[in-house]
Amino acid sequence: MNRHIAIAALALALGACAQQTDLEPKNGAPMPPTPYGADEQPGVDDLLERSTQAAPERTVELRTRSEEREVDPFDLPPEG
Repeated sequence: MNRHIAIAALALALGACAQQTDLEPKNGAPMPPTPYGADEQPGVDDLLERSTQAAPERTVELRTRSEEREVDPFDLPPEG
C-alpha cells in the first residue's frame, strides 16, 4: 500500500515539473490548414486565443443583496 502511494506521489511530482515553453509545430510538420475564408494563415498566438463563443463574457449583473422571492405556484412540497 505504501509503495503505491510513493509511486503515485513520484508520478505527480514528475508531472508537475514539466518544461513550459512557447508552442511551435514539430520540425518539418506543417501548420494547420488556413481556415476557409481567411486571407492569411493564422499565427501560433492567433490559434491559441479562445474565441468569444468558447469563453463568453458574463452579461448579467449578480445580485448584491438578498431580495424577497415572488410567490411561485409551482413550488410545491414533495408528495408523501
